[in-house]
Amino acid sequence: MLAPIVVSAAVVIPPEALEVTAVRASGPGGQNVNKVSSKIELRVDLAKVRLPDDARARLVALAGSRLDAAGVLRVTSDKTRDRPRNLDDACEKVRELVARALVRPKVRRATKPTRGSVERRLKAKRAKSQIKHTRRDDTE
Repeated sequence: MLAPIVVSAAVVIPPEALEVTAVRASGPGGQNVNKVSSKIELRVDLAKVRLPDDARARLVALAGSRLDAAGVLRVTSDKTRDRPRNLDDACEKVRELVARALVRPKVRRATKPTRGSVERRLKAKRAKSQIKHTRRDDTE
């Protein structure tokens, strides 16, 4: 049985929300890659994970195509030739994804440009306009 994935003090992904399958991987391994199932597919049932509603919405957006219609997050790892290390890597990917979803984005506050910056911009525009005006051929 898997150990729970601890994301933060408040958020822990319980083992009953996790399902692991090992499949044949592509990539490094030579002839061994055809015999050994070292790629890990970790499925996380998000309905069994206690998350704040805003974090859940951000997680759904961050997961993108890794989330199926049933609300199951699917993460794979075939980074190494070793199944336990791939399992650790997949668990770490899930932990990082949920941790990113827990971070509230900063609220952007609209600001006005300062009076000095507006004056400098308009002065530069007038100067550029004057330069272009002197280039004109007034013979027409």
